[in-house]
Amino acid sequence: MSTTEQRVAVVTGGARGIGAATAVRLAAEGRAVAVIDLDEAACKDTVEKITAAGGRAIAVGADVSDEAQVEAAIARVVEELGAPTILVNNAGVLRDNLLFKMSVADWDTVLGVHLRGSFLMSKAIQKHMVDAGFGRIVNLSSSSALGNRGQANYSAAKAGLQGFTKTLAIELGKFGITANAVAPGFIATDMTATTAARVGMGFEEFKAAAATQIPVARVGEPEDIANAIAFFTDEAAGFVSGQVLYVAGGPLD
Repeated sequence: MSTTEQRVAVVTGGARGIGAATAVRLAAEGRAVAVIDLDEAACKDTVEKITAAGGRAIAVGADVSDEAQVEAAIARVVEELGAPTILVNNAGVLRDNLLFKMSVADWDTVLGVHLRGSFLMSKAIQKHMVDAGFGRIVNLSSSSALGNRGQANYSAAKAGLQGFTKTLAIELGKFGITANAVAPGFIATDMTATTAARVGMGFEEFKAAAATQIPVARVGEPEDIANAIAFFTDEAAGFVSGQVLYVAGGPLD
């Protein structure tokens, strides 16, 4: 594929938050973008922002943890936009609870969306990347991969994605495909607002408290993560692969 052709990107969980900001940013970089979410109608705002700015985008409804739905979604992307060579595995859910209160369904749901979903999407798209001799996979991990009270399921999933990312980098590198992970710290989204509600705090109070623990003295915004993802998906980032970048306003390890 010539670099003068428009690359097609797929962003899961693209209806809001980090996913929406990433879809808009990749479109601004000249990509055609398939915005995938569980509810296709919820992607309307993201798609309209892109098309209003002169970009190409479609909304696709799919449960990323369902193999048949994933395959159908990618087939539609190929038909309507072209073969995708950029994948951002951002779709995610929370089912927070302490271990003794966490149900098997809470565990399975979170691991299913984050890990199984990223596996299914990557498997469905990698053949198009191999054919093109170019691919960029970015998986969304989290600072919670380092451990976080009340998030045994989410932490396990996000840590698992780091191992998944490194393995993809090893397997797919010879085909011109890179795989990297972005691990956000505290980002102001609907998901962190849900966490604030769970611990009984107002969202503004919750953000202010979090900012006191962050070296840059503010919480992150979805665009902060979109900026990092845009770097990993760039043509010029072909020698960066298998990396985990914590975007958290300070050092984490």
